[in-house]
Amino acid sequence: MLHVEHRFAALIQAFSPAPSLGGKLIYLGELNAEARAWMVAANIAGAASLAASADSAARKQALRDGIADFLVTDLDEALRILKNEIRKRETVAVCVAAEPQAVEREMEERGVTPDLLPRTGLGAVPAHPAPLTWSAASAPAQWLPRLDALALASVGEDAVAQRWLRLAPRYLGRLAQNVRVLRCEIAAAEQFILRARTAVESGEIGVEVKFVLNGQEIHLRPPQPR
Repeated sequence: MLHVEHRFAALIQAFSPAPSLGGKLIYLGELNAEARAWMVAANIAGAASLAASADSAARKQALRDGIADFLVTDLDEALRILKNEIRKRETVAVCVAAEPQAVEREMEERGVTPDLLPRTGLGAVPAHPAPLTWSAASAPAQWLPRLDALALASVGEDAVAQRWLRLAPRYLGRLAQNVRVLRCEIAAAEQFILRARTAVESGEIGVEVKFVLNGQEIHLRPPQPR
């Protein structure tokens, strides 16, 4: 999950100060593990993304995991989908069933120029502190959304953090079932932890919550019944 968050931050930084990459096309090349992480980050950031793979199993797995929205057989079909969604500034992820080199040659012949190719390198990630992570000791499906709401209330008008909190659980899928991560200013992180502490101590959140901030673990435990 942290590697996806890092890539999300890098994408947002590349187009700063926009909190969303709607209308941008990111080309990822071969749909390997690295490209999957970039595709998830692009989905969360609101971009359109394109990958290619001759590996049927890899393509189908990306579709099952909710990483790719469309599996297509050629670049023509991919471009029809991408142009429509980019025009509407909607998020979409497309994978072409072909070798990346063949797709790239055809893109060059057609004059298709992506807005970003992450494999060429990006600038440094914004200098926030180490990401804040949190988890619930049990029943995460019940308690993590409540904690997420407290996190949203704590980040204020930080549109990038708001976008990550709202969309990351959806696109991360199984990776976000038991833990969350957020890159934010230290004041927002401390405010979130304080809100969570109040909720746990009052019984509003009835499970132990663990935070990790700058390598320090913070455990919030509900009061024991007398």
